[in-house]
Amino acid sequence: MDARTAHALGFALGTWAQAAPTKGVPTETAEVVSGAEVVIGMDTRESGPWLAEQVAGGLARAGVKARFAGIITTPGVAYLTRTGPFVAGVMISASHNPYQDNGLKAISHSGYKLPDEVELHLESLMTEWLASGQPAQPLKLTVDASLDNLYTDYLASTVSAKFPLKIVVDCANGAATEVAPRLFKRVGACVDWIGAAPNGRNINLDCGSLHLGNLHKRVLETHADLGIAFDGDADRALFVSGAGKIVDGDAVLFLTGVSLKESGHLPGDVVVATVMSNLGLEKALGSHGIEMLRTPVGDKYVLEEMLRRGAAIGGEQSGHVIFLKYATTGDGLLTALRVLEIIHTSGRTLDNLIAEIKTFPQKLVNVRVKTKRPLSDLSSVQAEILAAEKAFGGSGRVVVRFSGTEPLARVMIEAKTNEEVDEWTGRIANAIQAELGTAP
Repeated sequence: MDARTAHALGFALGTWAQAAPTKGVPTETAEVVSGAEVVIGMDTRESGPWLAEQVAGGLARAGVKARFAGIITTPGVAYLTRTGPFVAGVMISASHNPYQDNGLKAISHSGYKLPDEVELHLESLMTEWLASGQPAQPLKLTVDASLDNLYTDYLASTVSAKFPLKIVVDCANGAATEVAPRLFKRVGACVDWIGAAPNGRNINLDCGSLHLGNLHKRVLETHADLGIAFDGDADRALFVSGAGKIVDGDAVLFLTGVSLKESGHLPGDVVVATVMSNLGLEKALGSHGIEMLRTPVGDKYVLEEMLRRGAAIGGEQSGHVIFLKYATTGDGLLTALRVLEIIHTSGRTLDNLIAEIKTFPQKLVNVRVKTKRPLSDLSSVQAEILAAEKAFGGSGRVVVRFSGTEPLARVMIEAKTNEEVDEWTGRIANAIQAELGTAP
């Protein structure tokens, strides 16, 4: 990604935003929108400011104004776009990736990702502008602090009590470093902060939801009630219990799902998860009369199923949890508030709340392959999968899929014992290599 690409996205988005969409795509007869605005936010990467100025420059070229929220979370931009006078929003972040990476995420006024047909239209406009050879002129931006405060105010409004808990919070040196301190102060928590000193290059560096070691150590050393870790753009959260247990998205789905059902706010008694969620979650929810629906991996598929079934909650093992009553996307800060609220209301510890979940041993193996063919055409692989499922007898799972971006086949096995998990991941992985070869 370079300056011209960022500028081109701004120009394309601005061109689209200048016309009232017809089925999401502007037409020649569409009514021109006067004074269209787009909100821009970013995480703490050193490339964020110049990318923001190039996006704003592209928007200005198309006659669209940019308002700059500065450092804010991805769900924060989604909230502002949905509730403010904005035709769209742009978040500049590469989530949990290292600081060298960055990305541009466009969000529609609905707060959801842009529809595929709009993305294709924007790509066409970008290609056309890039081919024109015009220079990419950045537009200097000034942070509008009121935007960040609007989001903080909204999060605080979703709870009605104070949570005088002793917690450790890891902001991943990322987007949460601006919002989280204000938010947790307002809800009365006593916080020990780590990963809260961004310098443009330390986002996700040995901290945050992908690196829980420091958080785990600090929780135990300080005898905290729990620890909370966000990723770089704070759309997900993972937890460490007072006893040092890692509490992932599956456990969050369990305790929030059960809480919602007990209060009569779980429509259809369903929770949406993905194929990667542990069988232990499914069984624990089932013991409370809650059905768990599985989707392919990806928050896009979780959200689609939630909307289709009218579900209140859904998410991924990674800690990306969606509460549709409050947000259109996963939000780590919102998830943290929901967990703190349940702990406070129940008078129980996090360890006690998740004790019912008996996690099945799980293993994921990535197999590098020379080619990709439909799994249904691989007879020896299908034979091993069927044999594994028969051996498990309903107390295990097999998930085999190809990576969408790499020459990899992913084999995930759950079973009652680690020995079974090791045996069947090995057998299926070997069968895949025999059928498809091993990539160098």
